Amino acid sequence: MTAATFVAEKQPIPVMSLVALAVLIVVWGLSIPVTKLGLADFPPMTLTTLRYLAAAPFFVWFALRAPLPPLRALIAMAAIGIVGIGIGQVSQAVGVNLTAASVATVIGATIPILVVLLAALRLGQRIRGIHILGLLVAIGGVGVIATGGRLSALAEAGGALLGDGLMVVSAVSVALYYVLSTELAARHGVLTVAAWGSLFGTAALLPFAAWELATTPLLPPTATGIASVLYLGIFVTVAGVVVWLNLMRSLPARIAAGSQYLQPLVGIVASAWLFGDAIGATFLAGAGLVLAGIALTAWTPRR
Repeated sequence: MTAATFVAEKQPIPVMSLVALAVLIVVWGLSIPVTKLGLADFPPMTLTTLRYLAAAPFFVWFALRAPLPPLRALIAMAAIGIVGIGIGQVSQAVGVNLTAASVATVIGATIPILVVLLAALRLGQRIRGIHILGLLVAIGGVGVIATGGRLSALAEAGGALLGDGLMVVSAVSVALYYVLSTELAARHGVLTVAAWGSLFGTAALLPFAAWELATTPLLPPTATGIASVLYLGIFVTVAGVVVWLNLMRSLPARIAAGSQYLQPLVGIVASAWLFGDAIGATFLAGAGLVLAGIALTAWTPRR
């Protein structure tokens, strides 16, 4: 697989792709606050499974509209579904429960860097020193926001090593899912790969949810809990995955991935509104670093 899978660096960037990317940033940025709302009604693995069960009918419809992929391709889609969803989403749900939210945010913000590095290694995309600098500046901004400018915030949460480790596992798994899905999508189509990968991943989630429900009593869900599941399933999972895989084919990976540093900003603003989290000078400083990092990541040298 070559860099031809993605848009060439010298091709003009489609305006509609940038608009779709901006909408996706908001939709995915709201996923953490919505997940917090959902966790009030459901335990973590059950919430994750319900999210993908809500998305399953759409993915079944996508799968039935396209020819059945070859067995080898189905095995590959099953593998990425198990890695990205069965491992990535479960480890994230459990990890967020075990570690501090600030630490989880910083670790989760490494996903775009991992996407860029994996795309460069596997797909032959070129990244320059200024792009790496931009990614590091952006993740530094996320760290400033997440810790409130106080390194002690990380130290105080350092005891939750299992949760931190699960968040690292989640970040690597999700990055692998994105890059490997893009390769398969170039051969079999975005909707086909998203559908089969998600269906196999959903099947991998069922044993986790069954075990959790057998050990954790479940109260009748509220309207907020049901709405959270539907938002995460339909908007974040179905629409989000389909739009993202298309963007990975129409935008350079460094731009698509670097822009994801805006997602924590959206999530923190939404959390401030929903949960009363304070936003002050530290947030504004971190936001400035994030925007500067995105600008450096998207910079293309011209002769």
